[in-house]
Amino acid sequence: MTRLTLDFYHDVVCGWCFNLSPRLHRLAEEFGLKVRHRSFVLQDSPAQMVAVFGSMQQAKAVILGHWVACRAASDRPDAFNIEDMRTARFDYPHGLPAALACKTAERLAGQAGHGRLFDALQRAHISQARNVADPGVIAAVAAEAGFDAVEFGRVMGQDATRSAVEADRKLARRHQVASVPTVIVEETGARLVNGPMADLRAQIRANLRLAEV
Repeated sequence: MTRLTLDFYHDVVCGWCFNLSPRLHRLAEEFGLKVRHRSFVLQDSPAQMVAVFGSMQQAKAVILGHWVACRAASDRPDAFNIEDMRTARFDYPHGLPAALACKTAERLAGQAGHGRLFDALQRAHISQARNVADPGVIAAVAAEAGFDAVEFGRVMGQDATRSAVEADRKLARRHQVASVPTVIVEETGARLVNGPMADLRAQIRANLRLAEV
């Protein structure tokens, strides 16, 4: 039986990724899919966020507007803690620290580790309104997800971890990835369109047929 491999490009601070990740978990179980996690940071610094949105205040306002749309399309709308994030006393976090954390988890525990920490950081960010650009928050979430604090901190600070984030970014450019979430089926080159489970199942079945030709 054909087994599909999906490259899932994501950013911890992305609400649409928050919607898609549990759907991919379910599809992986149903169809025996292999999901490879790829970090793709939209804005990698506060300066870049200001360049894109005009100010950090405007960045938060615009992104939380996106959260409203994400919540409306979500299988678990109550998981979007918009009000607490709106009133939080920190700027909306950029995605690079969390991406470094996810690649740290991957270096320590493979793709399963990457996925586990990605989901944990997304819950901390979107459901708990925690600042996932804060090193202390990242360390706490990693410990909650079962990683050894000392080893995690050591590996996260290594140049190889930053290089791993950059390697995913280069791969994204090669495949012309410009937004998240992007899911590319390795065997067919097709890109899945995020949507309800019924639509995603239909896309997986179509790709399975193509891969078997």
